[in-house]
Amino acid sequence: MKKDGEKSIVRGLLEEAGVTLNGDQPFDIQVSDERFYRRVLGEGAMGLGESYMDEWWDCRAIDQFIDKILRARIQSRMKVNWQLAWHTLKAKILNLQSPSRSFQVGEEHYDIGNYLFRAMLDTRMNYSCAYWKNADSLDEAQEAKLDLICRKLNLRPGMTILEFGCGWGAFARYAAEKYGAEIRGVTVSREQVDLGRKVCEGLPVKIDLMDYRKVTGRYDRVISIGFFEHVGSRNYRSYIKKVAESLKDDGIAFTHTIGDNISTTTCNPWITKYIFPGGMFPSIAQIGRAMEGRLVMEDWHNFGEDYDRTLMAWYSNFEAAWPRLKEQYDQRFYRMWRFYLLSSAAAFRSRTIQLWQIVMTKPGRTRPDCRII
Repeated sequence: MKKDGEKSIVRGLLEEAGVTLNGDQPFDIQVSDERFYRRVLGEGAMGLGESYMDEWWDCRAIDQFIDKILRARIQSRMKVNWQLAWHTLKAKILNLQSPSRSFQVGEEHYDIGNYLFRAMLDTRMNYSCAYWKNADSLDEAQEAKLDLICRKLNLRPGMTILEFGCGWGAFARYAAEKYGAEIRGVTVSREQVDLGRKVCEGLPVKIDLMDYRKVTGRYDRVISIGFFEHVGSRNYRSYIKKVAESLKDDGIAFTHTIGDNISTTTCNPWITKYIFPGGMFPSIAQIGRAMEGRLVMEDWHNFGEDYDRTLMAWYSNFEAAWPRLKEQYDQRFYRMWRFYLLSSAAAFRSRTIQLWQIVMTKPGRTRPDCRII
């Protein structure tokens, strides 16, 4: 196909989304390398993200641009290429979140520097969606999220909590300080373990570098916040089994996770390659099948629109901190991270993906009062 033909196709697809090629609106893209058209037509989401990192195109408001693209469902109009086909086939054949691969996301994402996450996140370093209902700042919204979770769990002093994917200890510290709980947290990130132990020093909190499948014992509460996205579709059933085994008969299980509107076995290939290796968003159907016979769904709360606002707050912090962060990271990383935050915000804004909080119990338990919104 000639270059003019490729450009014409891309221009037509963009116009369907309300975007003008080289236009003057904040959401219009400015193309500086003519190779862009073939690359994005041939490689889809991967080509779009990588060509931005390579400075082949720019946009003043990437979040608005991607929002328009997603709402117009432009991706569904793109032909399937060999890279995407291999990405999908690999996820079906291999267990990309197996125990032997479980530490990859810690090493490649969470261990890239606590100074980056300190600069970008709230004071407590929550790396998951905040709850903005009655909040005006990121710190307030993240604290509101932590308290919402504790109330849904009906926490009482002395209760024991097992937290899969405990991050830098934000929830563990809050639950211990505010509710008198005892927390066992596990993570696959060495950086999170080191800092988490420091921020929780003196509290009844234990944080270990460990795959969640290796944890033993039974607890009053078993939770995960922004962790289920790393479990993988081949492991959903075994994950729920592990939760049930770790939960006391009268306990409460809880997960806070990004969710997909459809069942898939892959994630956006650009996100998988550059941001979260092995990442995958579960659907309602996939979670439901995994729970059958093991856990009862007590409450399902969706507030995905709050993740848009959370990501834009992280982006604002990242931009403000870049003058000092660029001593540690190069310009390509800056564009990669910028694309990650803004395109993710767009995915929630367009309702392409959701944010769910799910409360679960074992069959036969009296229904807890957990419908707190």
